[in-house]
Amino acid sequence: MTEITSQNVVDLIEDIFLRRGAESYLGEQVTMAQHMLQTAQCAEEAGADGAQIVAALLHDIGHYKNEIPESSLAKGVNNFHEEAGANFLEEYFPASVVEPIRQHVAAKRYLCAVKADYFERLSAASVHTLNLQGGPMNEKEIEEFENNDYLDHCINLRYWDEEGKDPDREHPPFSYYRPLIDSLLKN
Repeated sequence: MTEITSQNVVDLIEDIFLRRGAESYLGEQVTMAQHMLQTAQCAEEAGADGAQIVAALLHDIGHYKNEIPESSLAKGVNNFHEEAGANFLEEYFPASVVEPIRQHVAAKRYLCAVKADYFERLSAASVHTLNLQGGPMNEKEIEEFENNDYLDHCINLRYWDEEGKDPDREHPPFSYYRPLIDSLLKN
């Protein structure tokens, strides 16, 4: 296996998108690639900065990194994809990209706890995974989460995550985001 470096990590990520992106996305009407590309598109349309767009694009890469099949989630096992993805990416990208990825599940739990209407936005599959991921946060978890330096970015990513599940939505290909991803790589 070739050593992963900042010079080839984006090639690896693009290969994952191309090779495995057509796989289903646990109970959703879109594929994994459609979901991640749509989430990035939502961030871009919202006027997000480059780091937030790349975080949106790569937020679910951990579903591939740890190679735990999606059937594990269907069986009631949390695969901690957010942590796996962040751990993989943190060597190559700044915290402004990695932290929202690491916290996007926590942001769902947070929003379900503090925004009465947020839960209603969740798809059935997202409600299922919310239960596996610990349900809405308790008061102590809320307080800790609100101390995150990237709190707004984490919350924004979560909203875009929910928006990026439209089977009829047109979106750019991975190659469209490639220059932006490359520009954010650590040297």
